[in-house]
Amino acid sequence: MSGYIIGVDVGTSGAVVVLQSPQYPFVIDCMRMPTLKAGKATRVDCAALARFLQEFDTGTVYIESVHSMPGQGVSSSFSFGHACGAVEGVCAALMMPYALVTPQRWKKHAGLIGTDKDASRSAAIQRWPKWEALEKKGAGQAYADAAWIAICGASNN
Repeated sequence: MSGYIIGVDVGTSGAVVVLQSPQYPFVIDCMRMPTLKAGKATRVDCAALARFLQEFDTGTVYIESVHSMPGQGVSSSFSFGHACGAVEGVCAALMMPYALVTPQRWKKHAGLIGTDKDASRSAAIQRWPKWEALEKKGAGQAYADAAWIAICGASNN
């Protein structure tokens, strides 16, 4: 496998991370999930996402596979699913190969099962100590999750 590996932490507070390749998983670029307002709702800005991804069209995209969770509200479940579908649609429109990666799979691969919410970011800081985007707790967590999704997806394909 060659080309970029791209990880997507879906959701309107998620992120997209581009790593050089499975053999050399250095961070090439990253962005917070672009959003826009649709009435009271926040949605993925598909045009902005497409502009970002088309720069890396030789890559494979690994998208976090999401589903509703017990206790999660109907509105938030719909929003999360909408975001996942929007990312899949952008990849399909750009004719970029993509695969879904479950949270359980990428967390197990990264050794994060049973850890707290910020463990992903802490592990990413150890792996990529020069990656300044990880310093901010909320944004850094989204970037870290997206990077782990990419690494796990690429290692299993």
